Amino acid sequence: MKKVLSIVALLLLCFTVTTHAQISKEDRAARREALRKERAEREALEAQQDSVAYLKAIEAIKAGSFVLEADFVGFPSGLTRYVSSSTNYIEVNENNGVLQTAFSNFSANPGPNGLGGVTVEGSIGTPKFTEDKDGNLYYSFNIQGIAVSATIFITVTAGTNQASATITPNFNNNNMTMTGHLVPYDESFVIQGTTW
Repeated sequence: MKKVLSIVALLLLCFTVTTHAQISKEDRAARREALRKERAEREALEAQQDSVAYLKAIEAIKAGSFVLEADFVGFPSGLTRYVSSSTNYIEVNENNGVLQTAFSNFSANPGPNGLGGVTVEGSIGTPKFTEDKDGNLYYSFNIQGIAVSATIFITVTAGTNQASATITPNFNNNNMTMTGHLVPYDESFVIQGTTW
């Protein structure tokens, strides 16, 4: 009798473990599917937001009223610095432009603009706007400040408002690249230092 009870108990235990393992596999598969679906929905939402931001960027460039808020700045030596987008930007509004750099070490070296960099403000030359077959936007112009002038060439990546600008000062070859997001002028929140 003890043998029969032991065998029944052992069979019951095997059945329970097998059933639990099967439920766990089904549960894991359901969780994976839910995560896959959630990721697809999130990517679709991000694509839609990028598309709206891209359309706003196109309108802002065509209106000549935009700000490229830089997230990082690259130098010819290959050095890249992450920067604050509220103090590192290129602004164009009503044929006037502002180019500003401001690095975080302004307490040790306030720079000409008081923020650790340079602020050039002035009128912009005749801008040139083109779009390629892939939807990339190209916008270039000259900015003439009091002591400095530069040529700026902006590229906006198709389908997003991600942009990069190559800045070439007219008095030397110290090119610089700013990379960030291009937004309409009235949606930007930037801090301007002392104009140089």
